[in-house]
Amino acid sequence: MTGTMIGAGEIERLTPQAAWTRLRTGNERFVADAPTHPFQNAARRAELKAAQHPHTVIFGCSDSRVAAEIIFDQGLGDVFVVRTAGHVLDTTVIGSIEYGVDLLGASLVVVLGHDSCGAVAAAAHTLATGEQQSGFVRAVVDRVIPSIVNITAGDPGIDVAALSDQDVLRREHVKHTVGMLHAYSAGLASAVAAGRCAVVGVEYDLADGAAKLIHTLGDVGEEPAE
Repeated sequence: MTGTMIGAGEIERLTPQAAWTRLRTGNERFVADAPTHPFQNAARRAELKAAQHPHTVIFGCSDSRVAAEIIFDQGLGDVFVVRTAGHVLDTTVIGSIEYGVDLLGASLVVVLGHDSCGAVAAAAHTLATGEQQSGFVRAVVDRVIPSIVNITAGDPGIDVAALSDQDVLRREHVKHTVGMLHAYSAGLASAVAAGRCAVVGVEYDLADGAAKLIHTLGDVGEEPAE
């Protein structure tokens, strides 16, 4: 059984494992250049007119190269997407994610990072040089820095700027974001503890299009990559 029935209309709610499987297999189609573009027709629009029941909340970076519905080959009504530059959190972002889980019934939350992230590179630059970004871009960078500052704690010899193009900073930021979501949202933590939802961190490779599971809170039926 992949889910439970909820609401007067008896809408199927997927398990976290089934939701992740849908995303993983959709990404495999995308990587193979064989997407099916599901649920993108007039019938689907009509079906969704009254209500939406996405199976997953995807919280990702605003980067134009990382369009969640496309890289996971999902259709209308499948995923509830929240995006900020560098996938940085604030209260409205957490509220949006809680809305997707608590009110819309999503059983999976994905924090989606990617390589060549400008926000992560800018945070690394600020740590290495002390130079600040201008305008409100600084607010984005300031929210990335706590994710990666511990990498250099106690070891001032580490070249943070040299690490900015490697996996380590991106991966640390994704994992830190997953942890912050779980720590800040009592509702999300409760849903994970009850097994109704899982929160995972995923890395997306811009060149080959693959989305790799790297961190999990809750069971999605797959172990994260090292």
